[in-house]
Amino acid sequence: MSQSAPGLSLAADPALDAERRRGLRQMRLVALSLLVLAAAVFLATLRVADHPFWGFVHAGAEASMVGAMADWFAVTALFRHPLGIPVPHTALIPRRKDMLAQSLQDFIGENFLREDIIRERVLTAEVSNRVAGWVLEPANARRVVDEASHVVTIGLERLRDETVAEVVQDSVIPRLREEPISPIAGSLLGEVVRDKAHHGLVDLALGEVHRWLSENGETFMRVVGERAPWWAPTRVNEVVIARLHVESVRWLQEIRDTPNHSARLALDDFLTDLAEDLLHDEATMERAERLKVRILDHPQLLTSVVSLWRAFRTALVEALGDGDGPLRIRIQTELERFATRVRQEPELRGRLDGYVADLAAFAVDRYGQELTAVIGSTINRWDGDETAERIELFVGRDLQFIRINGTIVGGLVGLIIHAVVVLVT
Repeated sequence: MSQSAPGLSLAADPALDAERRRGLRQMRLVALSLLVLAAAVFLATLRVADHPFWGFVHAGAEASMVGAMADWFAVTALFRHPLGIPVPHTALIPRRKDMLAQSLQDFIGENFLREDIIRERVLTAEVSNRVAGWVLEPANARRVVDEASHVVTIGLERLRDETVAEVVQDSVIPRLREEPISPIAGSLLGEVVRDKAHHGLVDLALGEVHRWLSENGETFMRVVGERAPWWAPTRVNEVVIARLHVESVRWLQEIRDTPNHSARLALDDFLTDLAEDLLHDEATMERAERLKVRILDHPQLLTSVVSLWRAFRTALVEALGDGDGPLRIRIQTELERFATRVRQEPELRGRLDGYVADLAAFAVDRYGQELTAVIGSTINRWDGDETAERIELFVGRDLQFIRINGTIVGGLVGLIIHAVVVLVT
C-alpha cells in the first residue's frame, strides 16, 4: 500500500454533521432491531421447529439472522475491522484509500470530463440566454459594472510605473526597432488621407494658428522685423510687415473657412505623395527608418511613455471610481444593449454558446487530467480513519438499508428453502 502524505483534516459543518449522525444512529437502530426481532423469533420457535407452521417461521427467522449478520459484516468491513478483529479484506477504506482515490479519479475522468459530454451539457444549458436574462435586471447589470470596475481599478493601481517602463524598454522598443516603420506609416497615412480623417486635425491647427496670429501681432512684427533688410527705411519695413501680418491672418482665415481651398488640396496631395513614398521610395523609407531610430533612442522617450501611461491610468481610475459617472453609465448601457441583442437574436446566442462550449471542451482536453488529479491528491492527504468516518457519516445511513434488506430477503429465502425441503421430504 502506498504511503500517504501527512494527514489533512477534512472540512466539516458541525450542524450538518450532527444531523447526519442522528440519521445514521436511527437507521442503525432500525437494522439492529430487525436483527434482534429475528433472533427473538428464532429462539421463541426453537422448540416447535418441527411444527408445520412454526417450522416455516423458525426457518425464516434463522435465515433473517444469517442475512442480517452477513450484511452487517459487509457494511462494517468497508469502514473498520468488524468487532476490532483484523479479518483480511476488511477496513477497506482506511487501508486502500489511495487505490480508491485513483479509481474515483479515473472514473470521473473517463465518464464525466469528456469533451462530447461537456460540450453537450454546455449547449443544452443555453448559457448565453441565461446570462443575458440575468444581466437585463438593472441591479445585476450595475453589480457587474461595479465588480468589473473594482477589479480593473485594483489591477491598475497595483501596476507600477517601473513595471510599465520595463515592459516598454525590454519588449516594446526592441520590437519596434526590428519592425520596419515605413510600410505601417505609409499604409496608415494613406488610409487617413483617403478617409479625410486628417481634416479635423487640420481644422484645429488652422484655428489655433489663426488665433495666435490675431492675438500676437506685435510678436509677429518683431520676429519678421529681425529678418527685414537693414538698408530699408524703418517706416517702410513696419508698413510692409503690418501688411504681411494682415494678409497672413486673412489667408489663414480663408483656408480655415473654405473646405476646398487650394492650400488644403495641396496638403492632401502632399500627404498622398508622402504615403506613396513611404511605401515605395527607398530614400523616403530610409529617412523614415532613421527618424524612427532617433526617436526610439531618445532618452526622453521612456519618460514620456511612462508619463502618458500615468496620466491615462489616473484618468481611467477616476472615471471608474465615479459610480454615477459617464464611463460607468456608458458601460452599463452597452452591456444591457448587448444582453438585449443576445435575447432577441438566436444566431448570436448560438455563436456565443458555441464559443462557451469550445472553451469548456478546450479546458477539459487541456486540463482534465489536472482537474481529476486534484481528487486523488486531496484524498491521498486525508487521514485513513478520518476518511472512513467522514464517508460513513455521508453514506452510512443509506448503507443501513443493505442490512435491512438482507434481513428481509434472507427471511424470504429461508422460507423458500424450507418449503423446498418440506416438499422434497
